[in-house]
Amino acid sequence: MFIDSARLTVIAGRGGNGCVAFRREKYVPRGGPSGGDGGRGGDVILRVEEGYNTLLHIHHRRIVRAERGRHGQGSNKTGASGQDYVLPVPPGTVVRDAETGEILGDLLEPGQELVVARGGRGGRGNARFATPTNRAPRKAEEGGAGEELELRLELKLLADVGLIGLPNAGKSTLISRISAARPKVASYPFTTLEPHLGVVQLGDGAMGTLVVADIPGLIEGAHEGAGLGLQFLRHVERCRVLAHLVDLAAGEPLSERIEGIRRELEAYDPGLAARDWLLVGTKLDTVAPGAREAVLGELRAAASARGVEAIAISSVTGEGINVLIGRLARMAAAETVEV
Repeated sequence: MFIDSARLTVIAGRGGNGCVAFRREKYVPRGGPSGGDGGRGGDVILRVEEGYNTLLHIHHRRIVRAERGRHGQGSNKTGASGQDYVLPVPPGTVVRDAETGEILGDLLEPGQELVVARGGRGGRGNARFATPTNRAPRKAEEGGAGEELELRLELKLLADVGLIGLPNAGKSTLISRISAARPKVASYPFTTLEPHLGVVQLGDGAMGTLVVADIPGLIEGAHEGAGLGLQFLRHVERCRVLAHLVDLAAGEPLSERIEGIRRELEAYDPGLAARDWLLVGTKLDTVAPGAREAVLGELRAAASARGVEAIAISSVTGEGINVLIGRLARMAAAETVEV
């Protein structure tokens, strides 16, 4: 199950109490105070781990609590500090304060850490309060409370290329053709109910791989929550390049279908509409031979009017697939996205 949002409360450990104690040894007169300090409470830390690609392991949790510090002891012994609680998260996790919406961190690289709740300090023992005029203090401090915070975690997929388009435009079929990803493919809209990542092996050894994200179909009003759009539009934000897929065999005018998606991107985030993109005509194998030239001409005209390149493909026969992959790889290598 793909879960891309979660809410939980994090509570850092409380600090240990200071100790009231006095040194009592047979041959040491006036031993004086010897109460040690309490240990510091543990922190709650989020750490990026490569093995995770969803927030499912956090989704059903309500509270994450770090260990409290141990109390101080006699003979000036400081209590042990509480153990930190390290919670693994996938790359691309955005951490927000659930109350204010403030972004506390954007975790992208494996091994990156964010301390979201700091443990309370340990209380001072009575040895800390000894003065020339008060040589036998009988007071010690309690440990401080650890920080408590309610968090909202959001996952934004990290991909080089994002496949966008209307439902049933051929996105899932394409990603299953060019990678090992196996999303559900069927001849009805909204077959894909969650994003899928596919890794495309490139022939050019210098470039290595291309990560492609299959974003569930967008419809009019997606930026306001219609269909599945609002739930998954956030995943497009991380993509370097967008491949806009349109079904060449559909009856509706090509320009209208293209503009519908462009408007949704603009309404959600104007920066997405300005992202480098490629127009991809799909299902070329289903176009009647006699209508092929007219359809391809309409595709090229639509791309030219928007200042982008157009490529026609068939995920069934493989026609145009290698050309598409090569072009997307070059575009992704040239783009840098602020995330």
